[in-house]
Amino acid sequence: MNSLDPAVWLTAFMAGLLGSGHCFAMCGGIAGSLGVLTAAGRGPSTTRAALDFNIGRLISYGLLGACGAGLLGFAAELTQWRALGQLLRLVTALMVALIGLRFLFNWPGLDILERMGAKLWNKVYPWAARAGTRQDGVGRLMLGMCWGLLPCGLVYTMLLTAASTGRLIAGVTTMLAFGLGTLPSMLGLALAAPGLTMLLGDRSFRRFVGFSLILLALWMVFTLVFAGPPAMHASH
Repeated sequence: MNSLDPAVWLTAFMAGLLGSGHCFAMCGGIAGSLGVLTAAGRGPSTTRAALDFNIGRLISYGLLGACGAGLLGFAAELTQWRALGQLLRLVTALMVALIGLRFLFNWPGLDILERMGAKLWNKVYPWAARAGTRQDGVGRLMLGMCWGLLPCGLVYTMLLTAASTGRLIAGVTTMLAFGLGTLPSMLGLALAAPGLTMLLGDRSFRRFVGFSLILLALWMVFTLVFAGPPAMHASH
């Protein structure tokens, strides 16, 4: 695989855009408890708060992508297992399809993965809570950075995609593409939470998102098969 493969970016962005309803449904309650949601309604201060939080979230995703891709690139170089990136891309496609099934049928198959991640979040939560009590940009930025460690199957799925590139820069840009895809929904945590909640509760909309994610998973498999095995490169 080209370490800067546009198809990987597109996959990550579309997964973020289509699956961000999953993020909103999962994060809404926690975000409210930490002060991300405000009662101020629309306005410059609310918009600034939402932007600060989401910039921090994107920074966190980028760092996770760099770590995942760097470690996998090193492991692939060390073991000479060139098919490792391809295997992770296939696993990613499967998990995207499972998230699609959750939207279509409320299937709880990924709950076990998120419960495992909850153990890490329990350690991060006190830091996030402290950041949430601050009423300035630094606090919101720190809170957004903590958000990257939230136990979310969609984030874990895209982290596998970023890791499969085997390059630091490609890992960062893949997770940033995913984060940009989630922005419309996640900005809505502060700007349009009630409206988004109603939309995500609509059965027809959830079926559309679920079906779209399954199509995206099939497209990922199709491009992977016809692109051939990815070439893992170690960073020097």
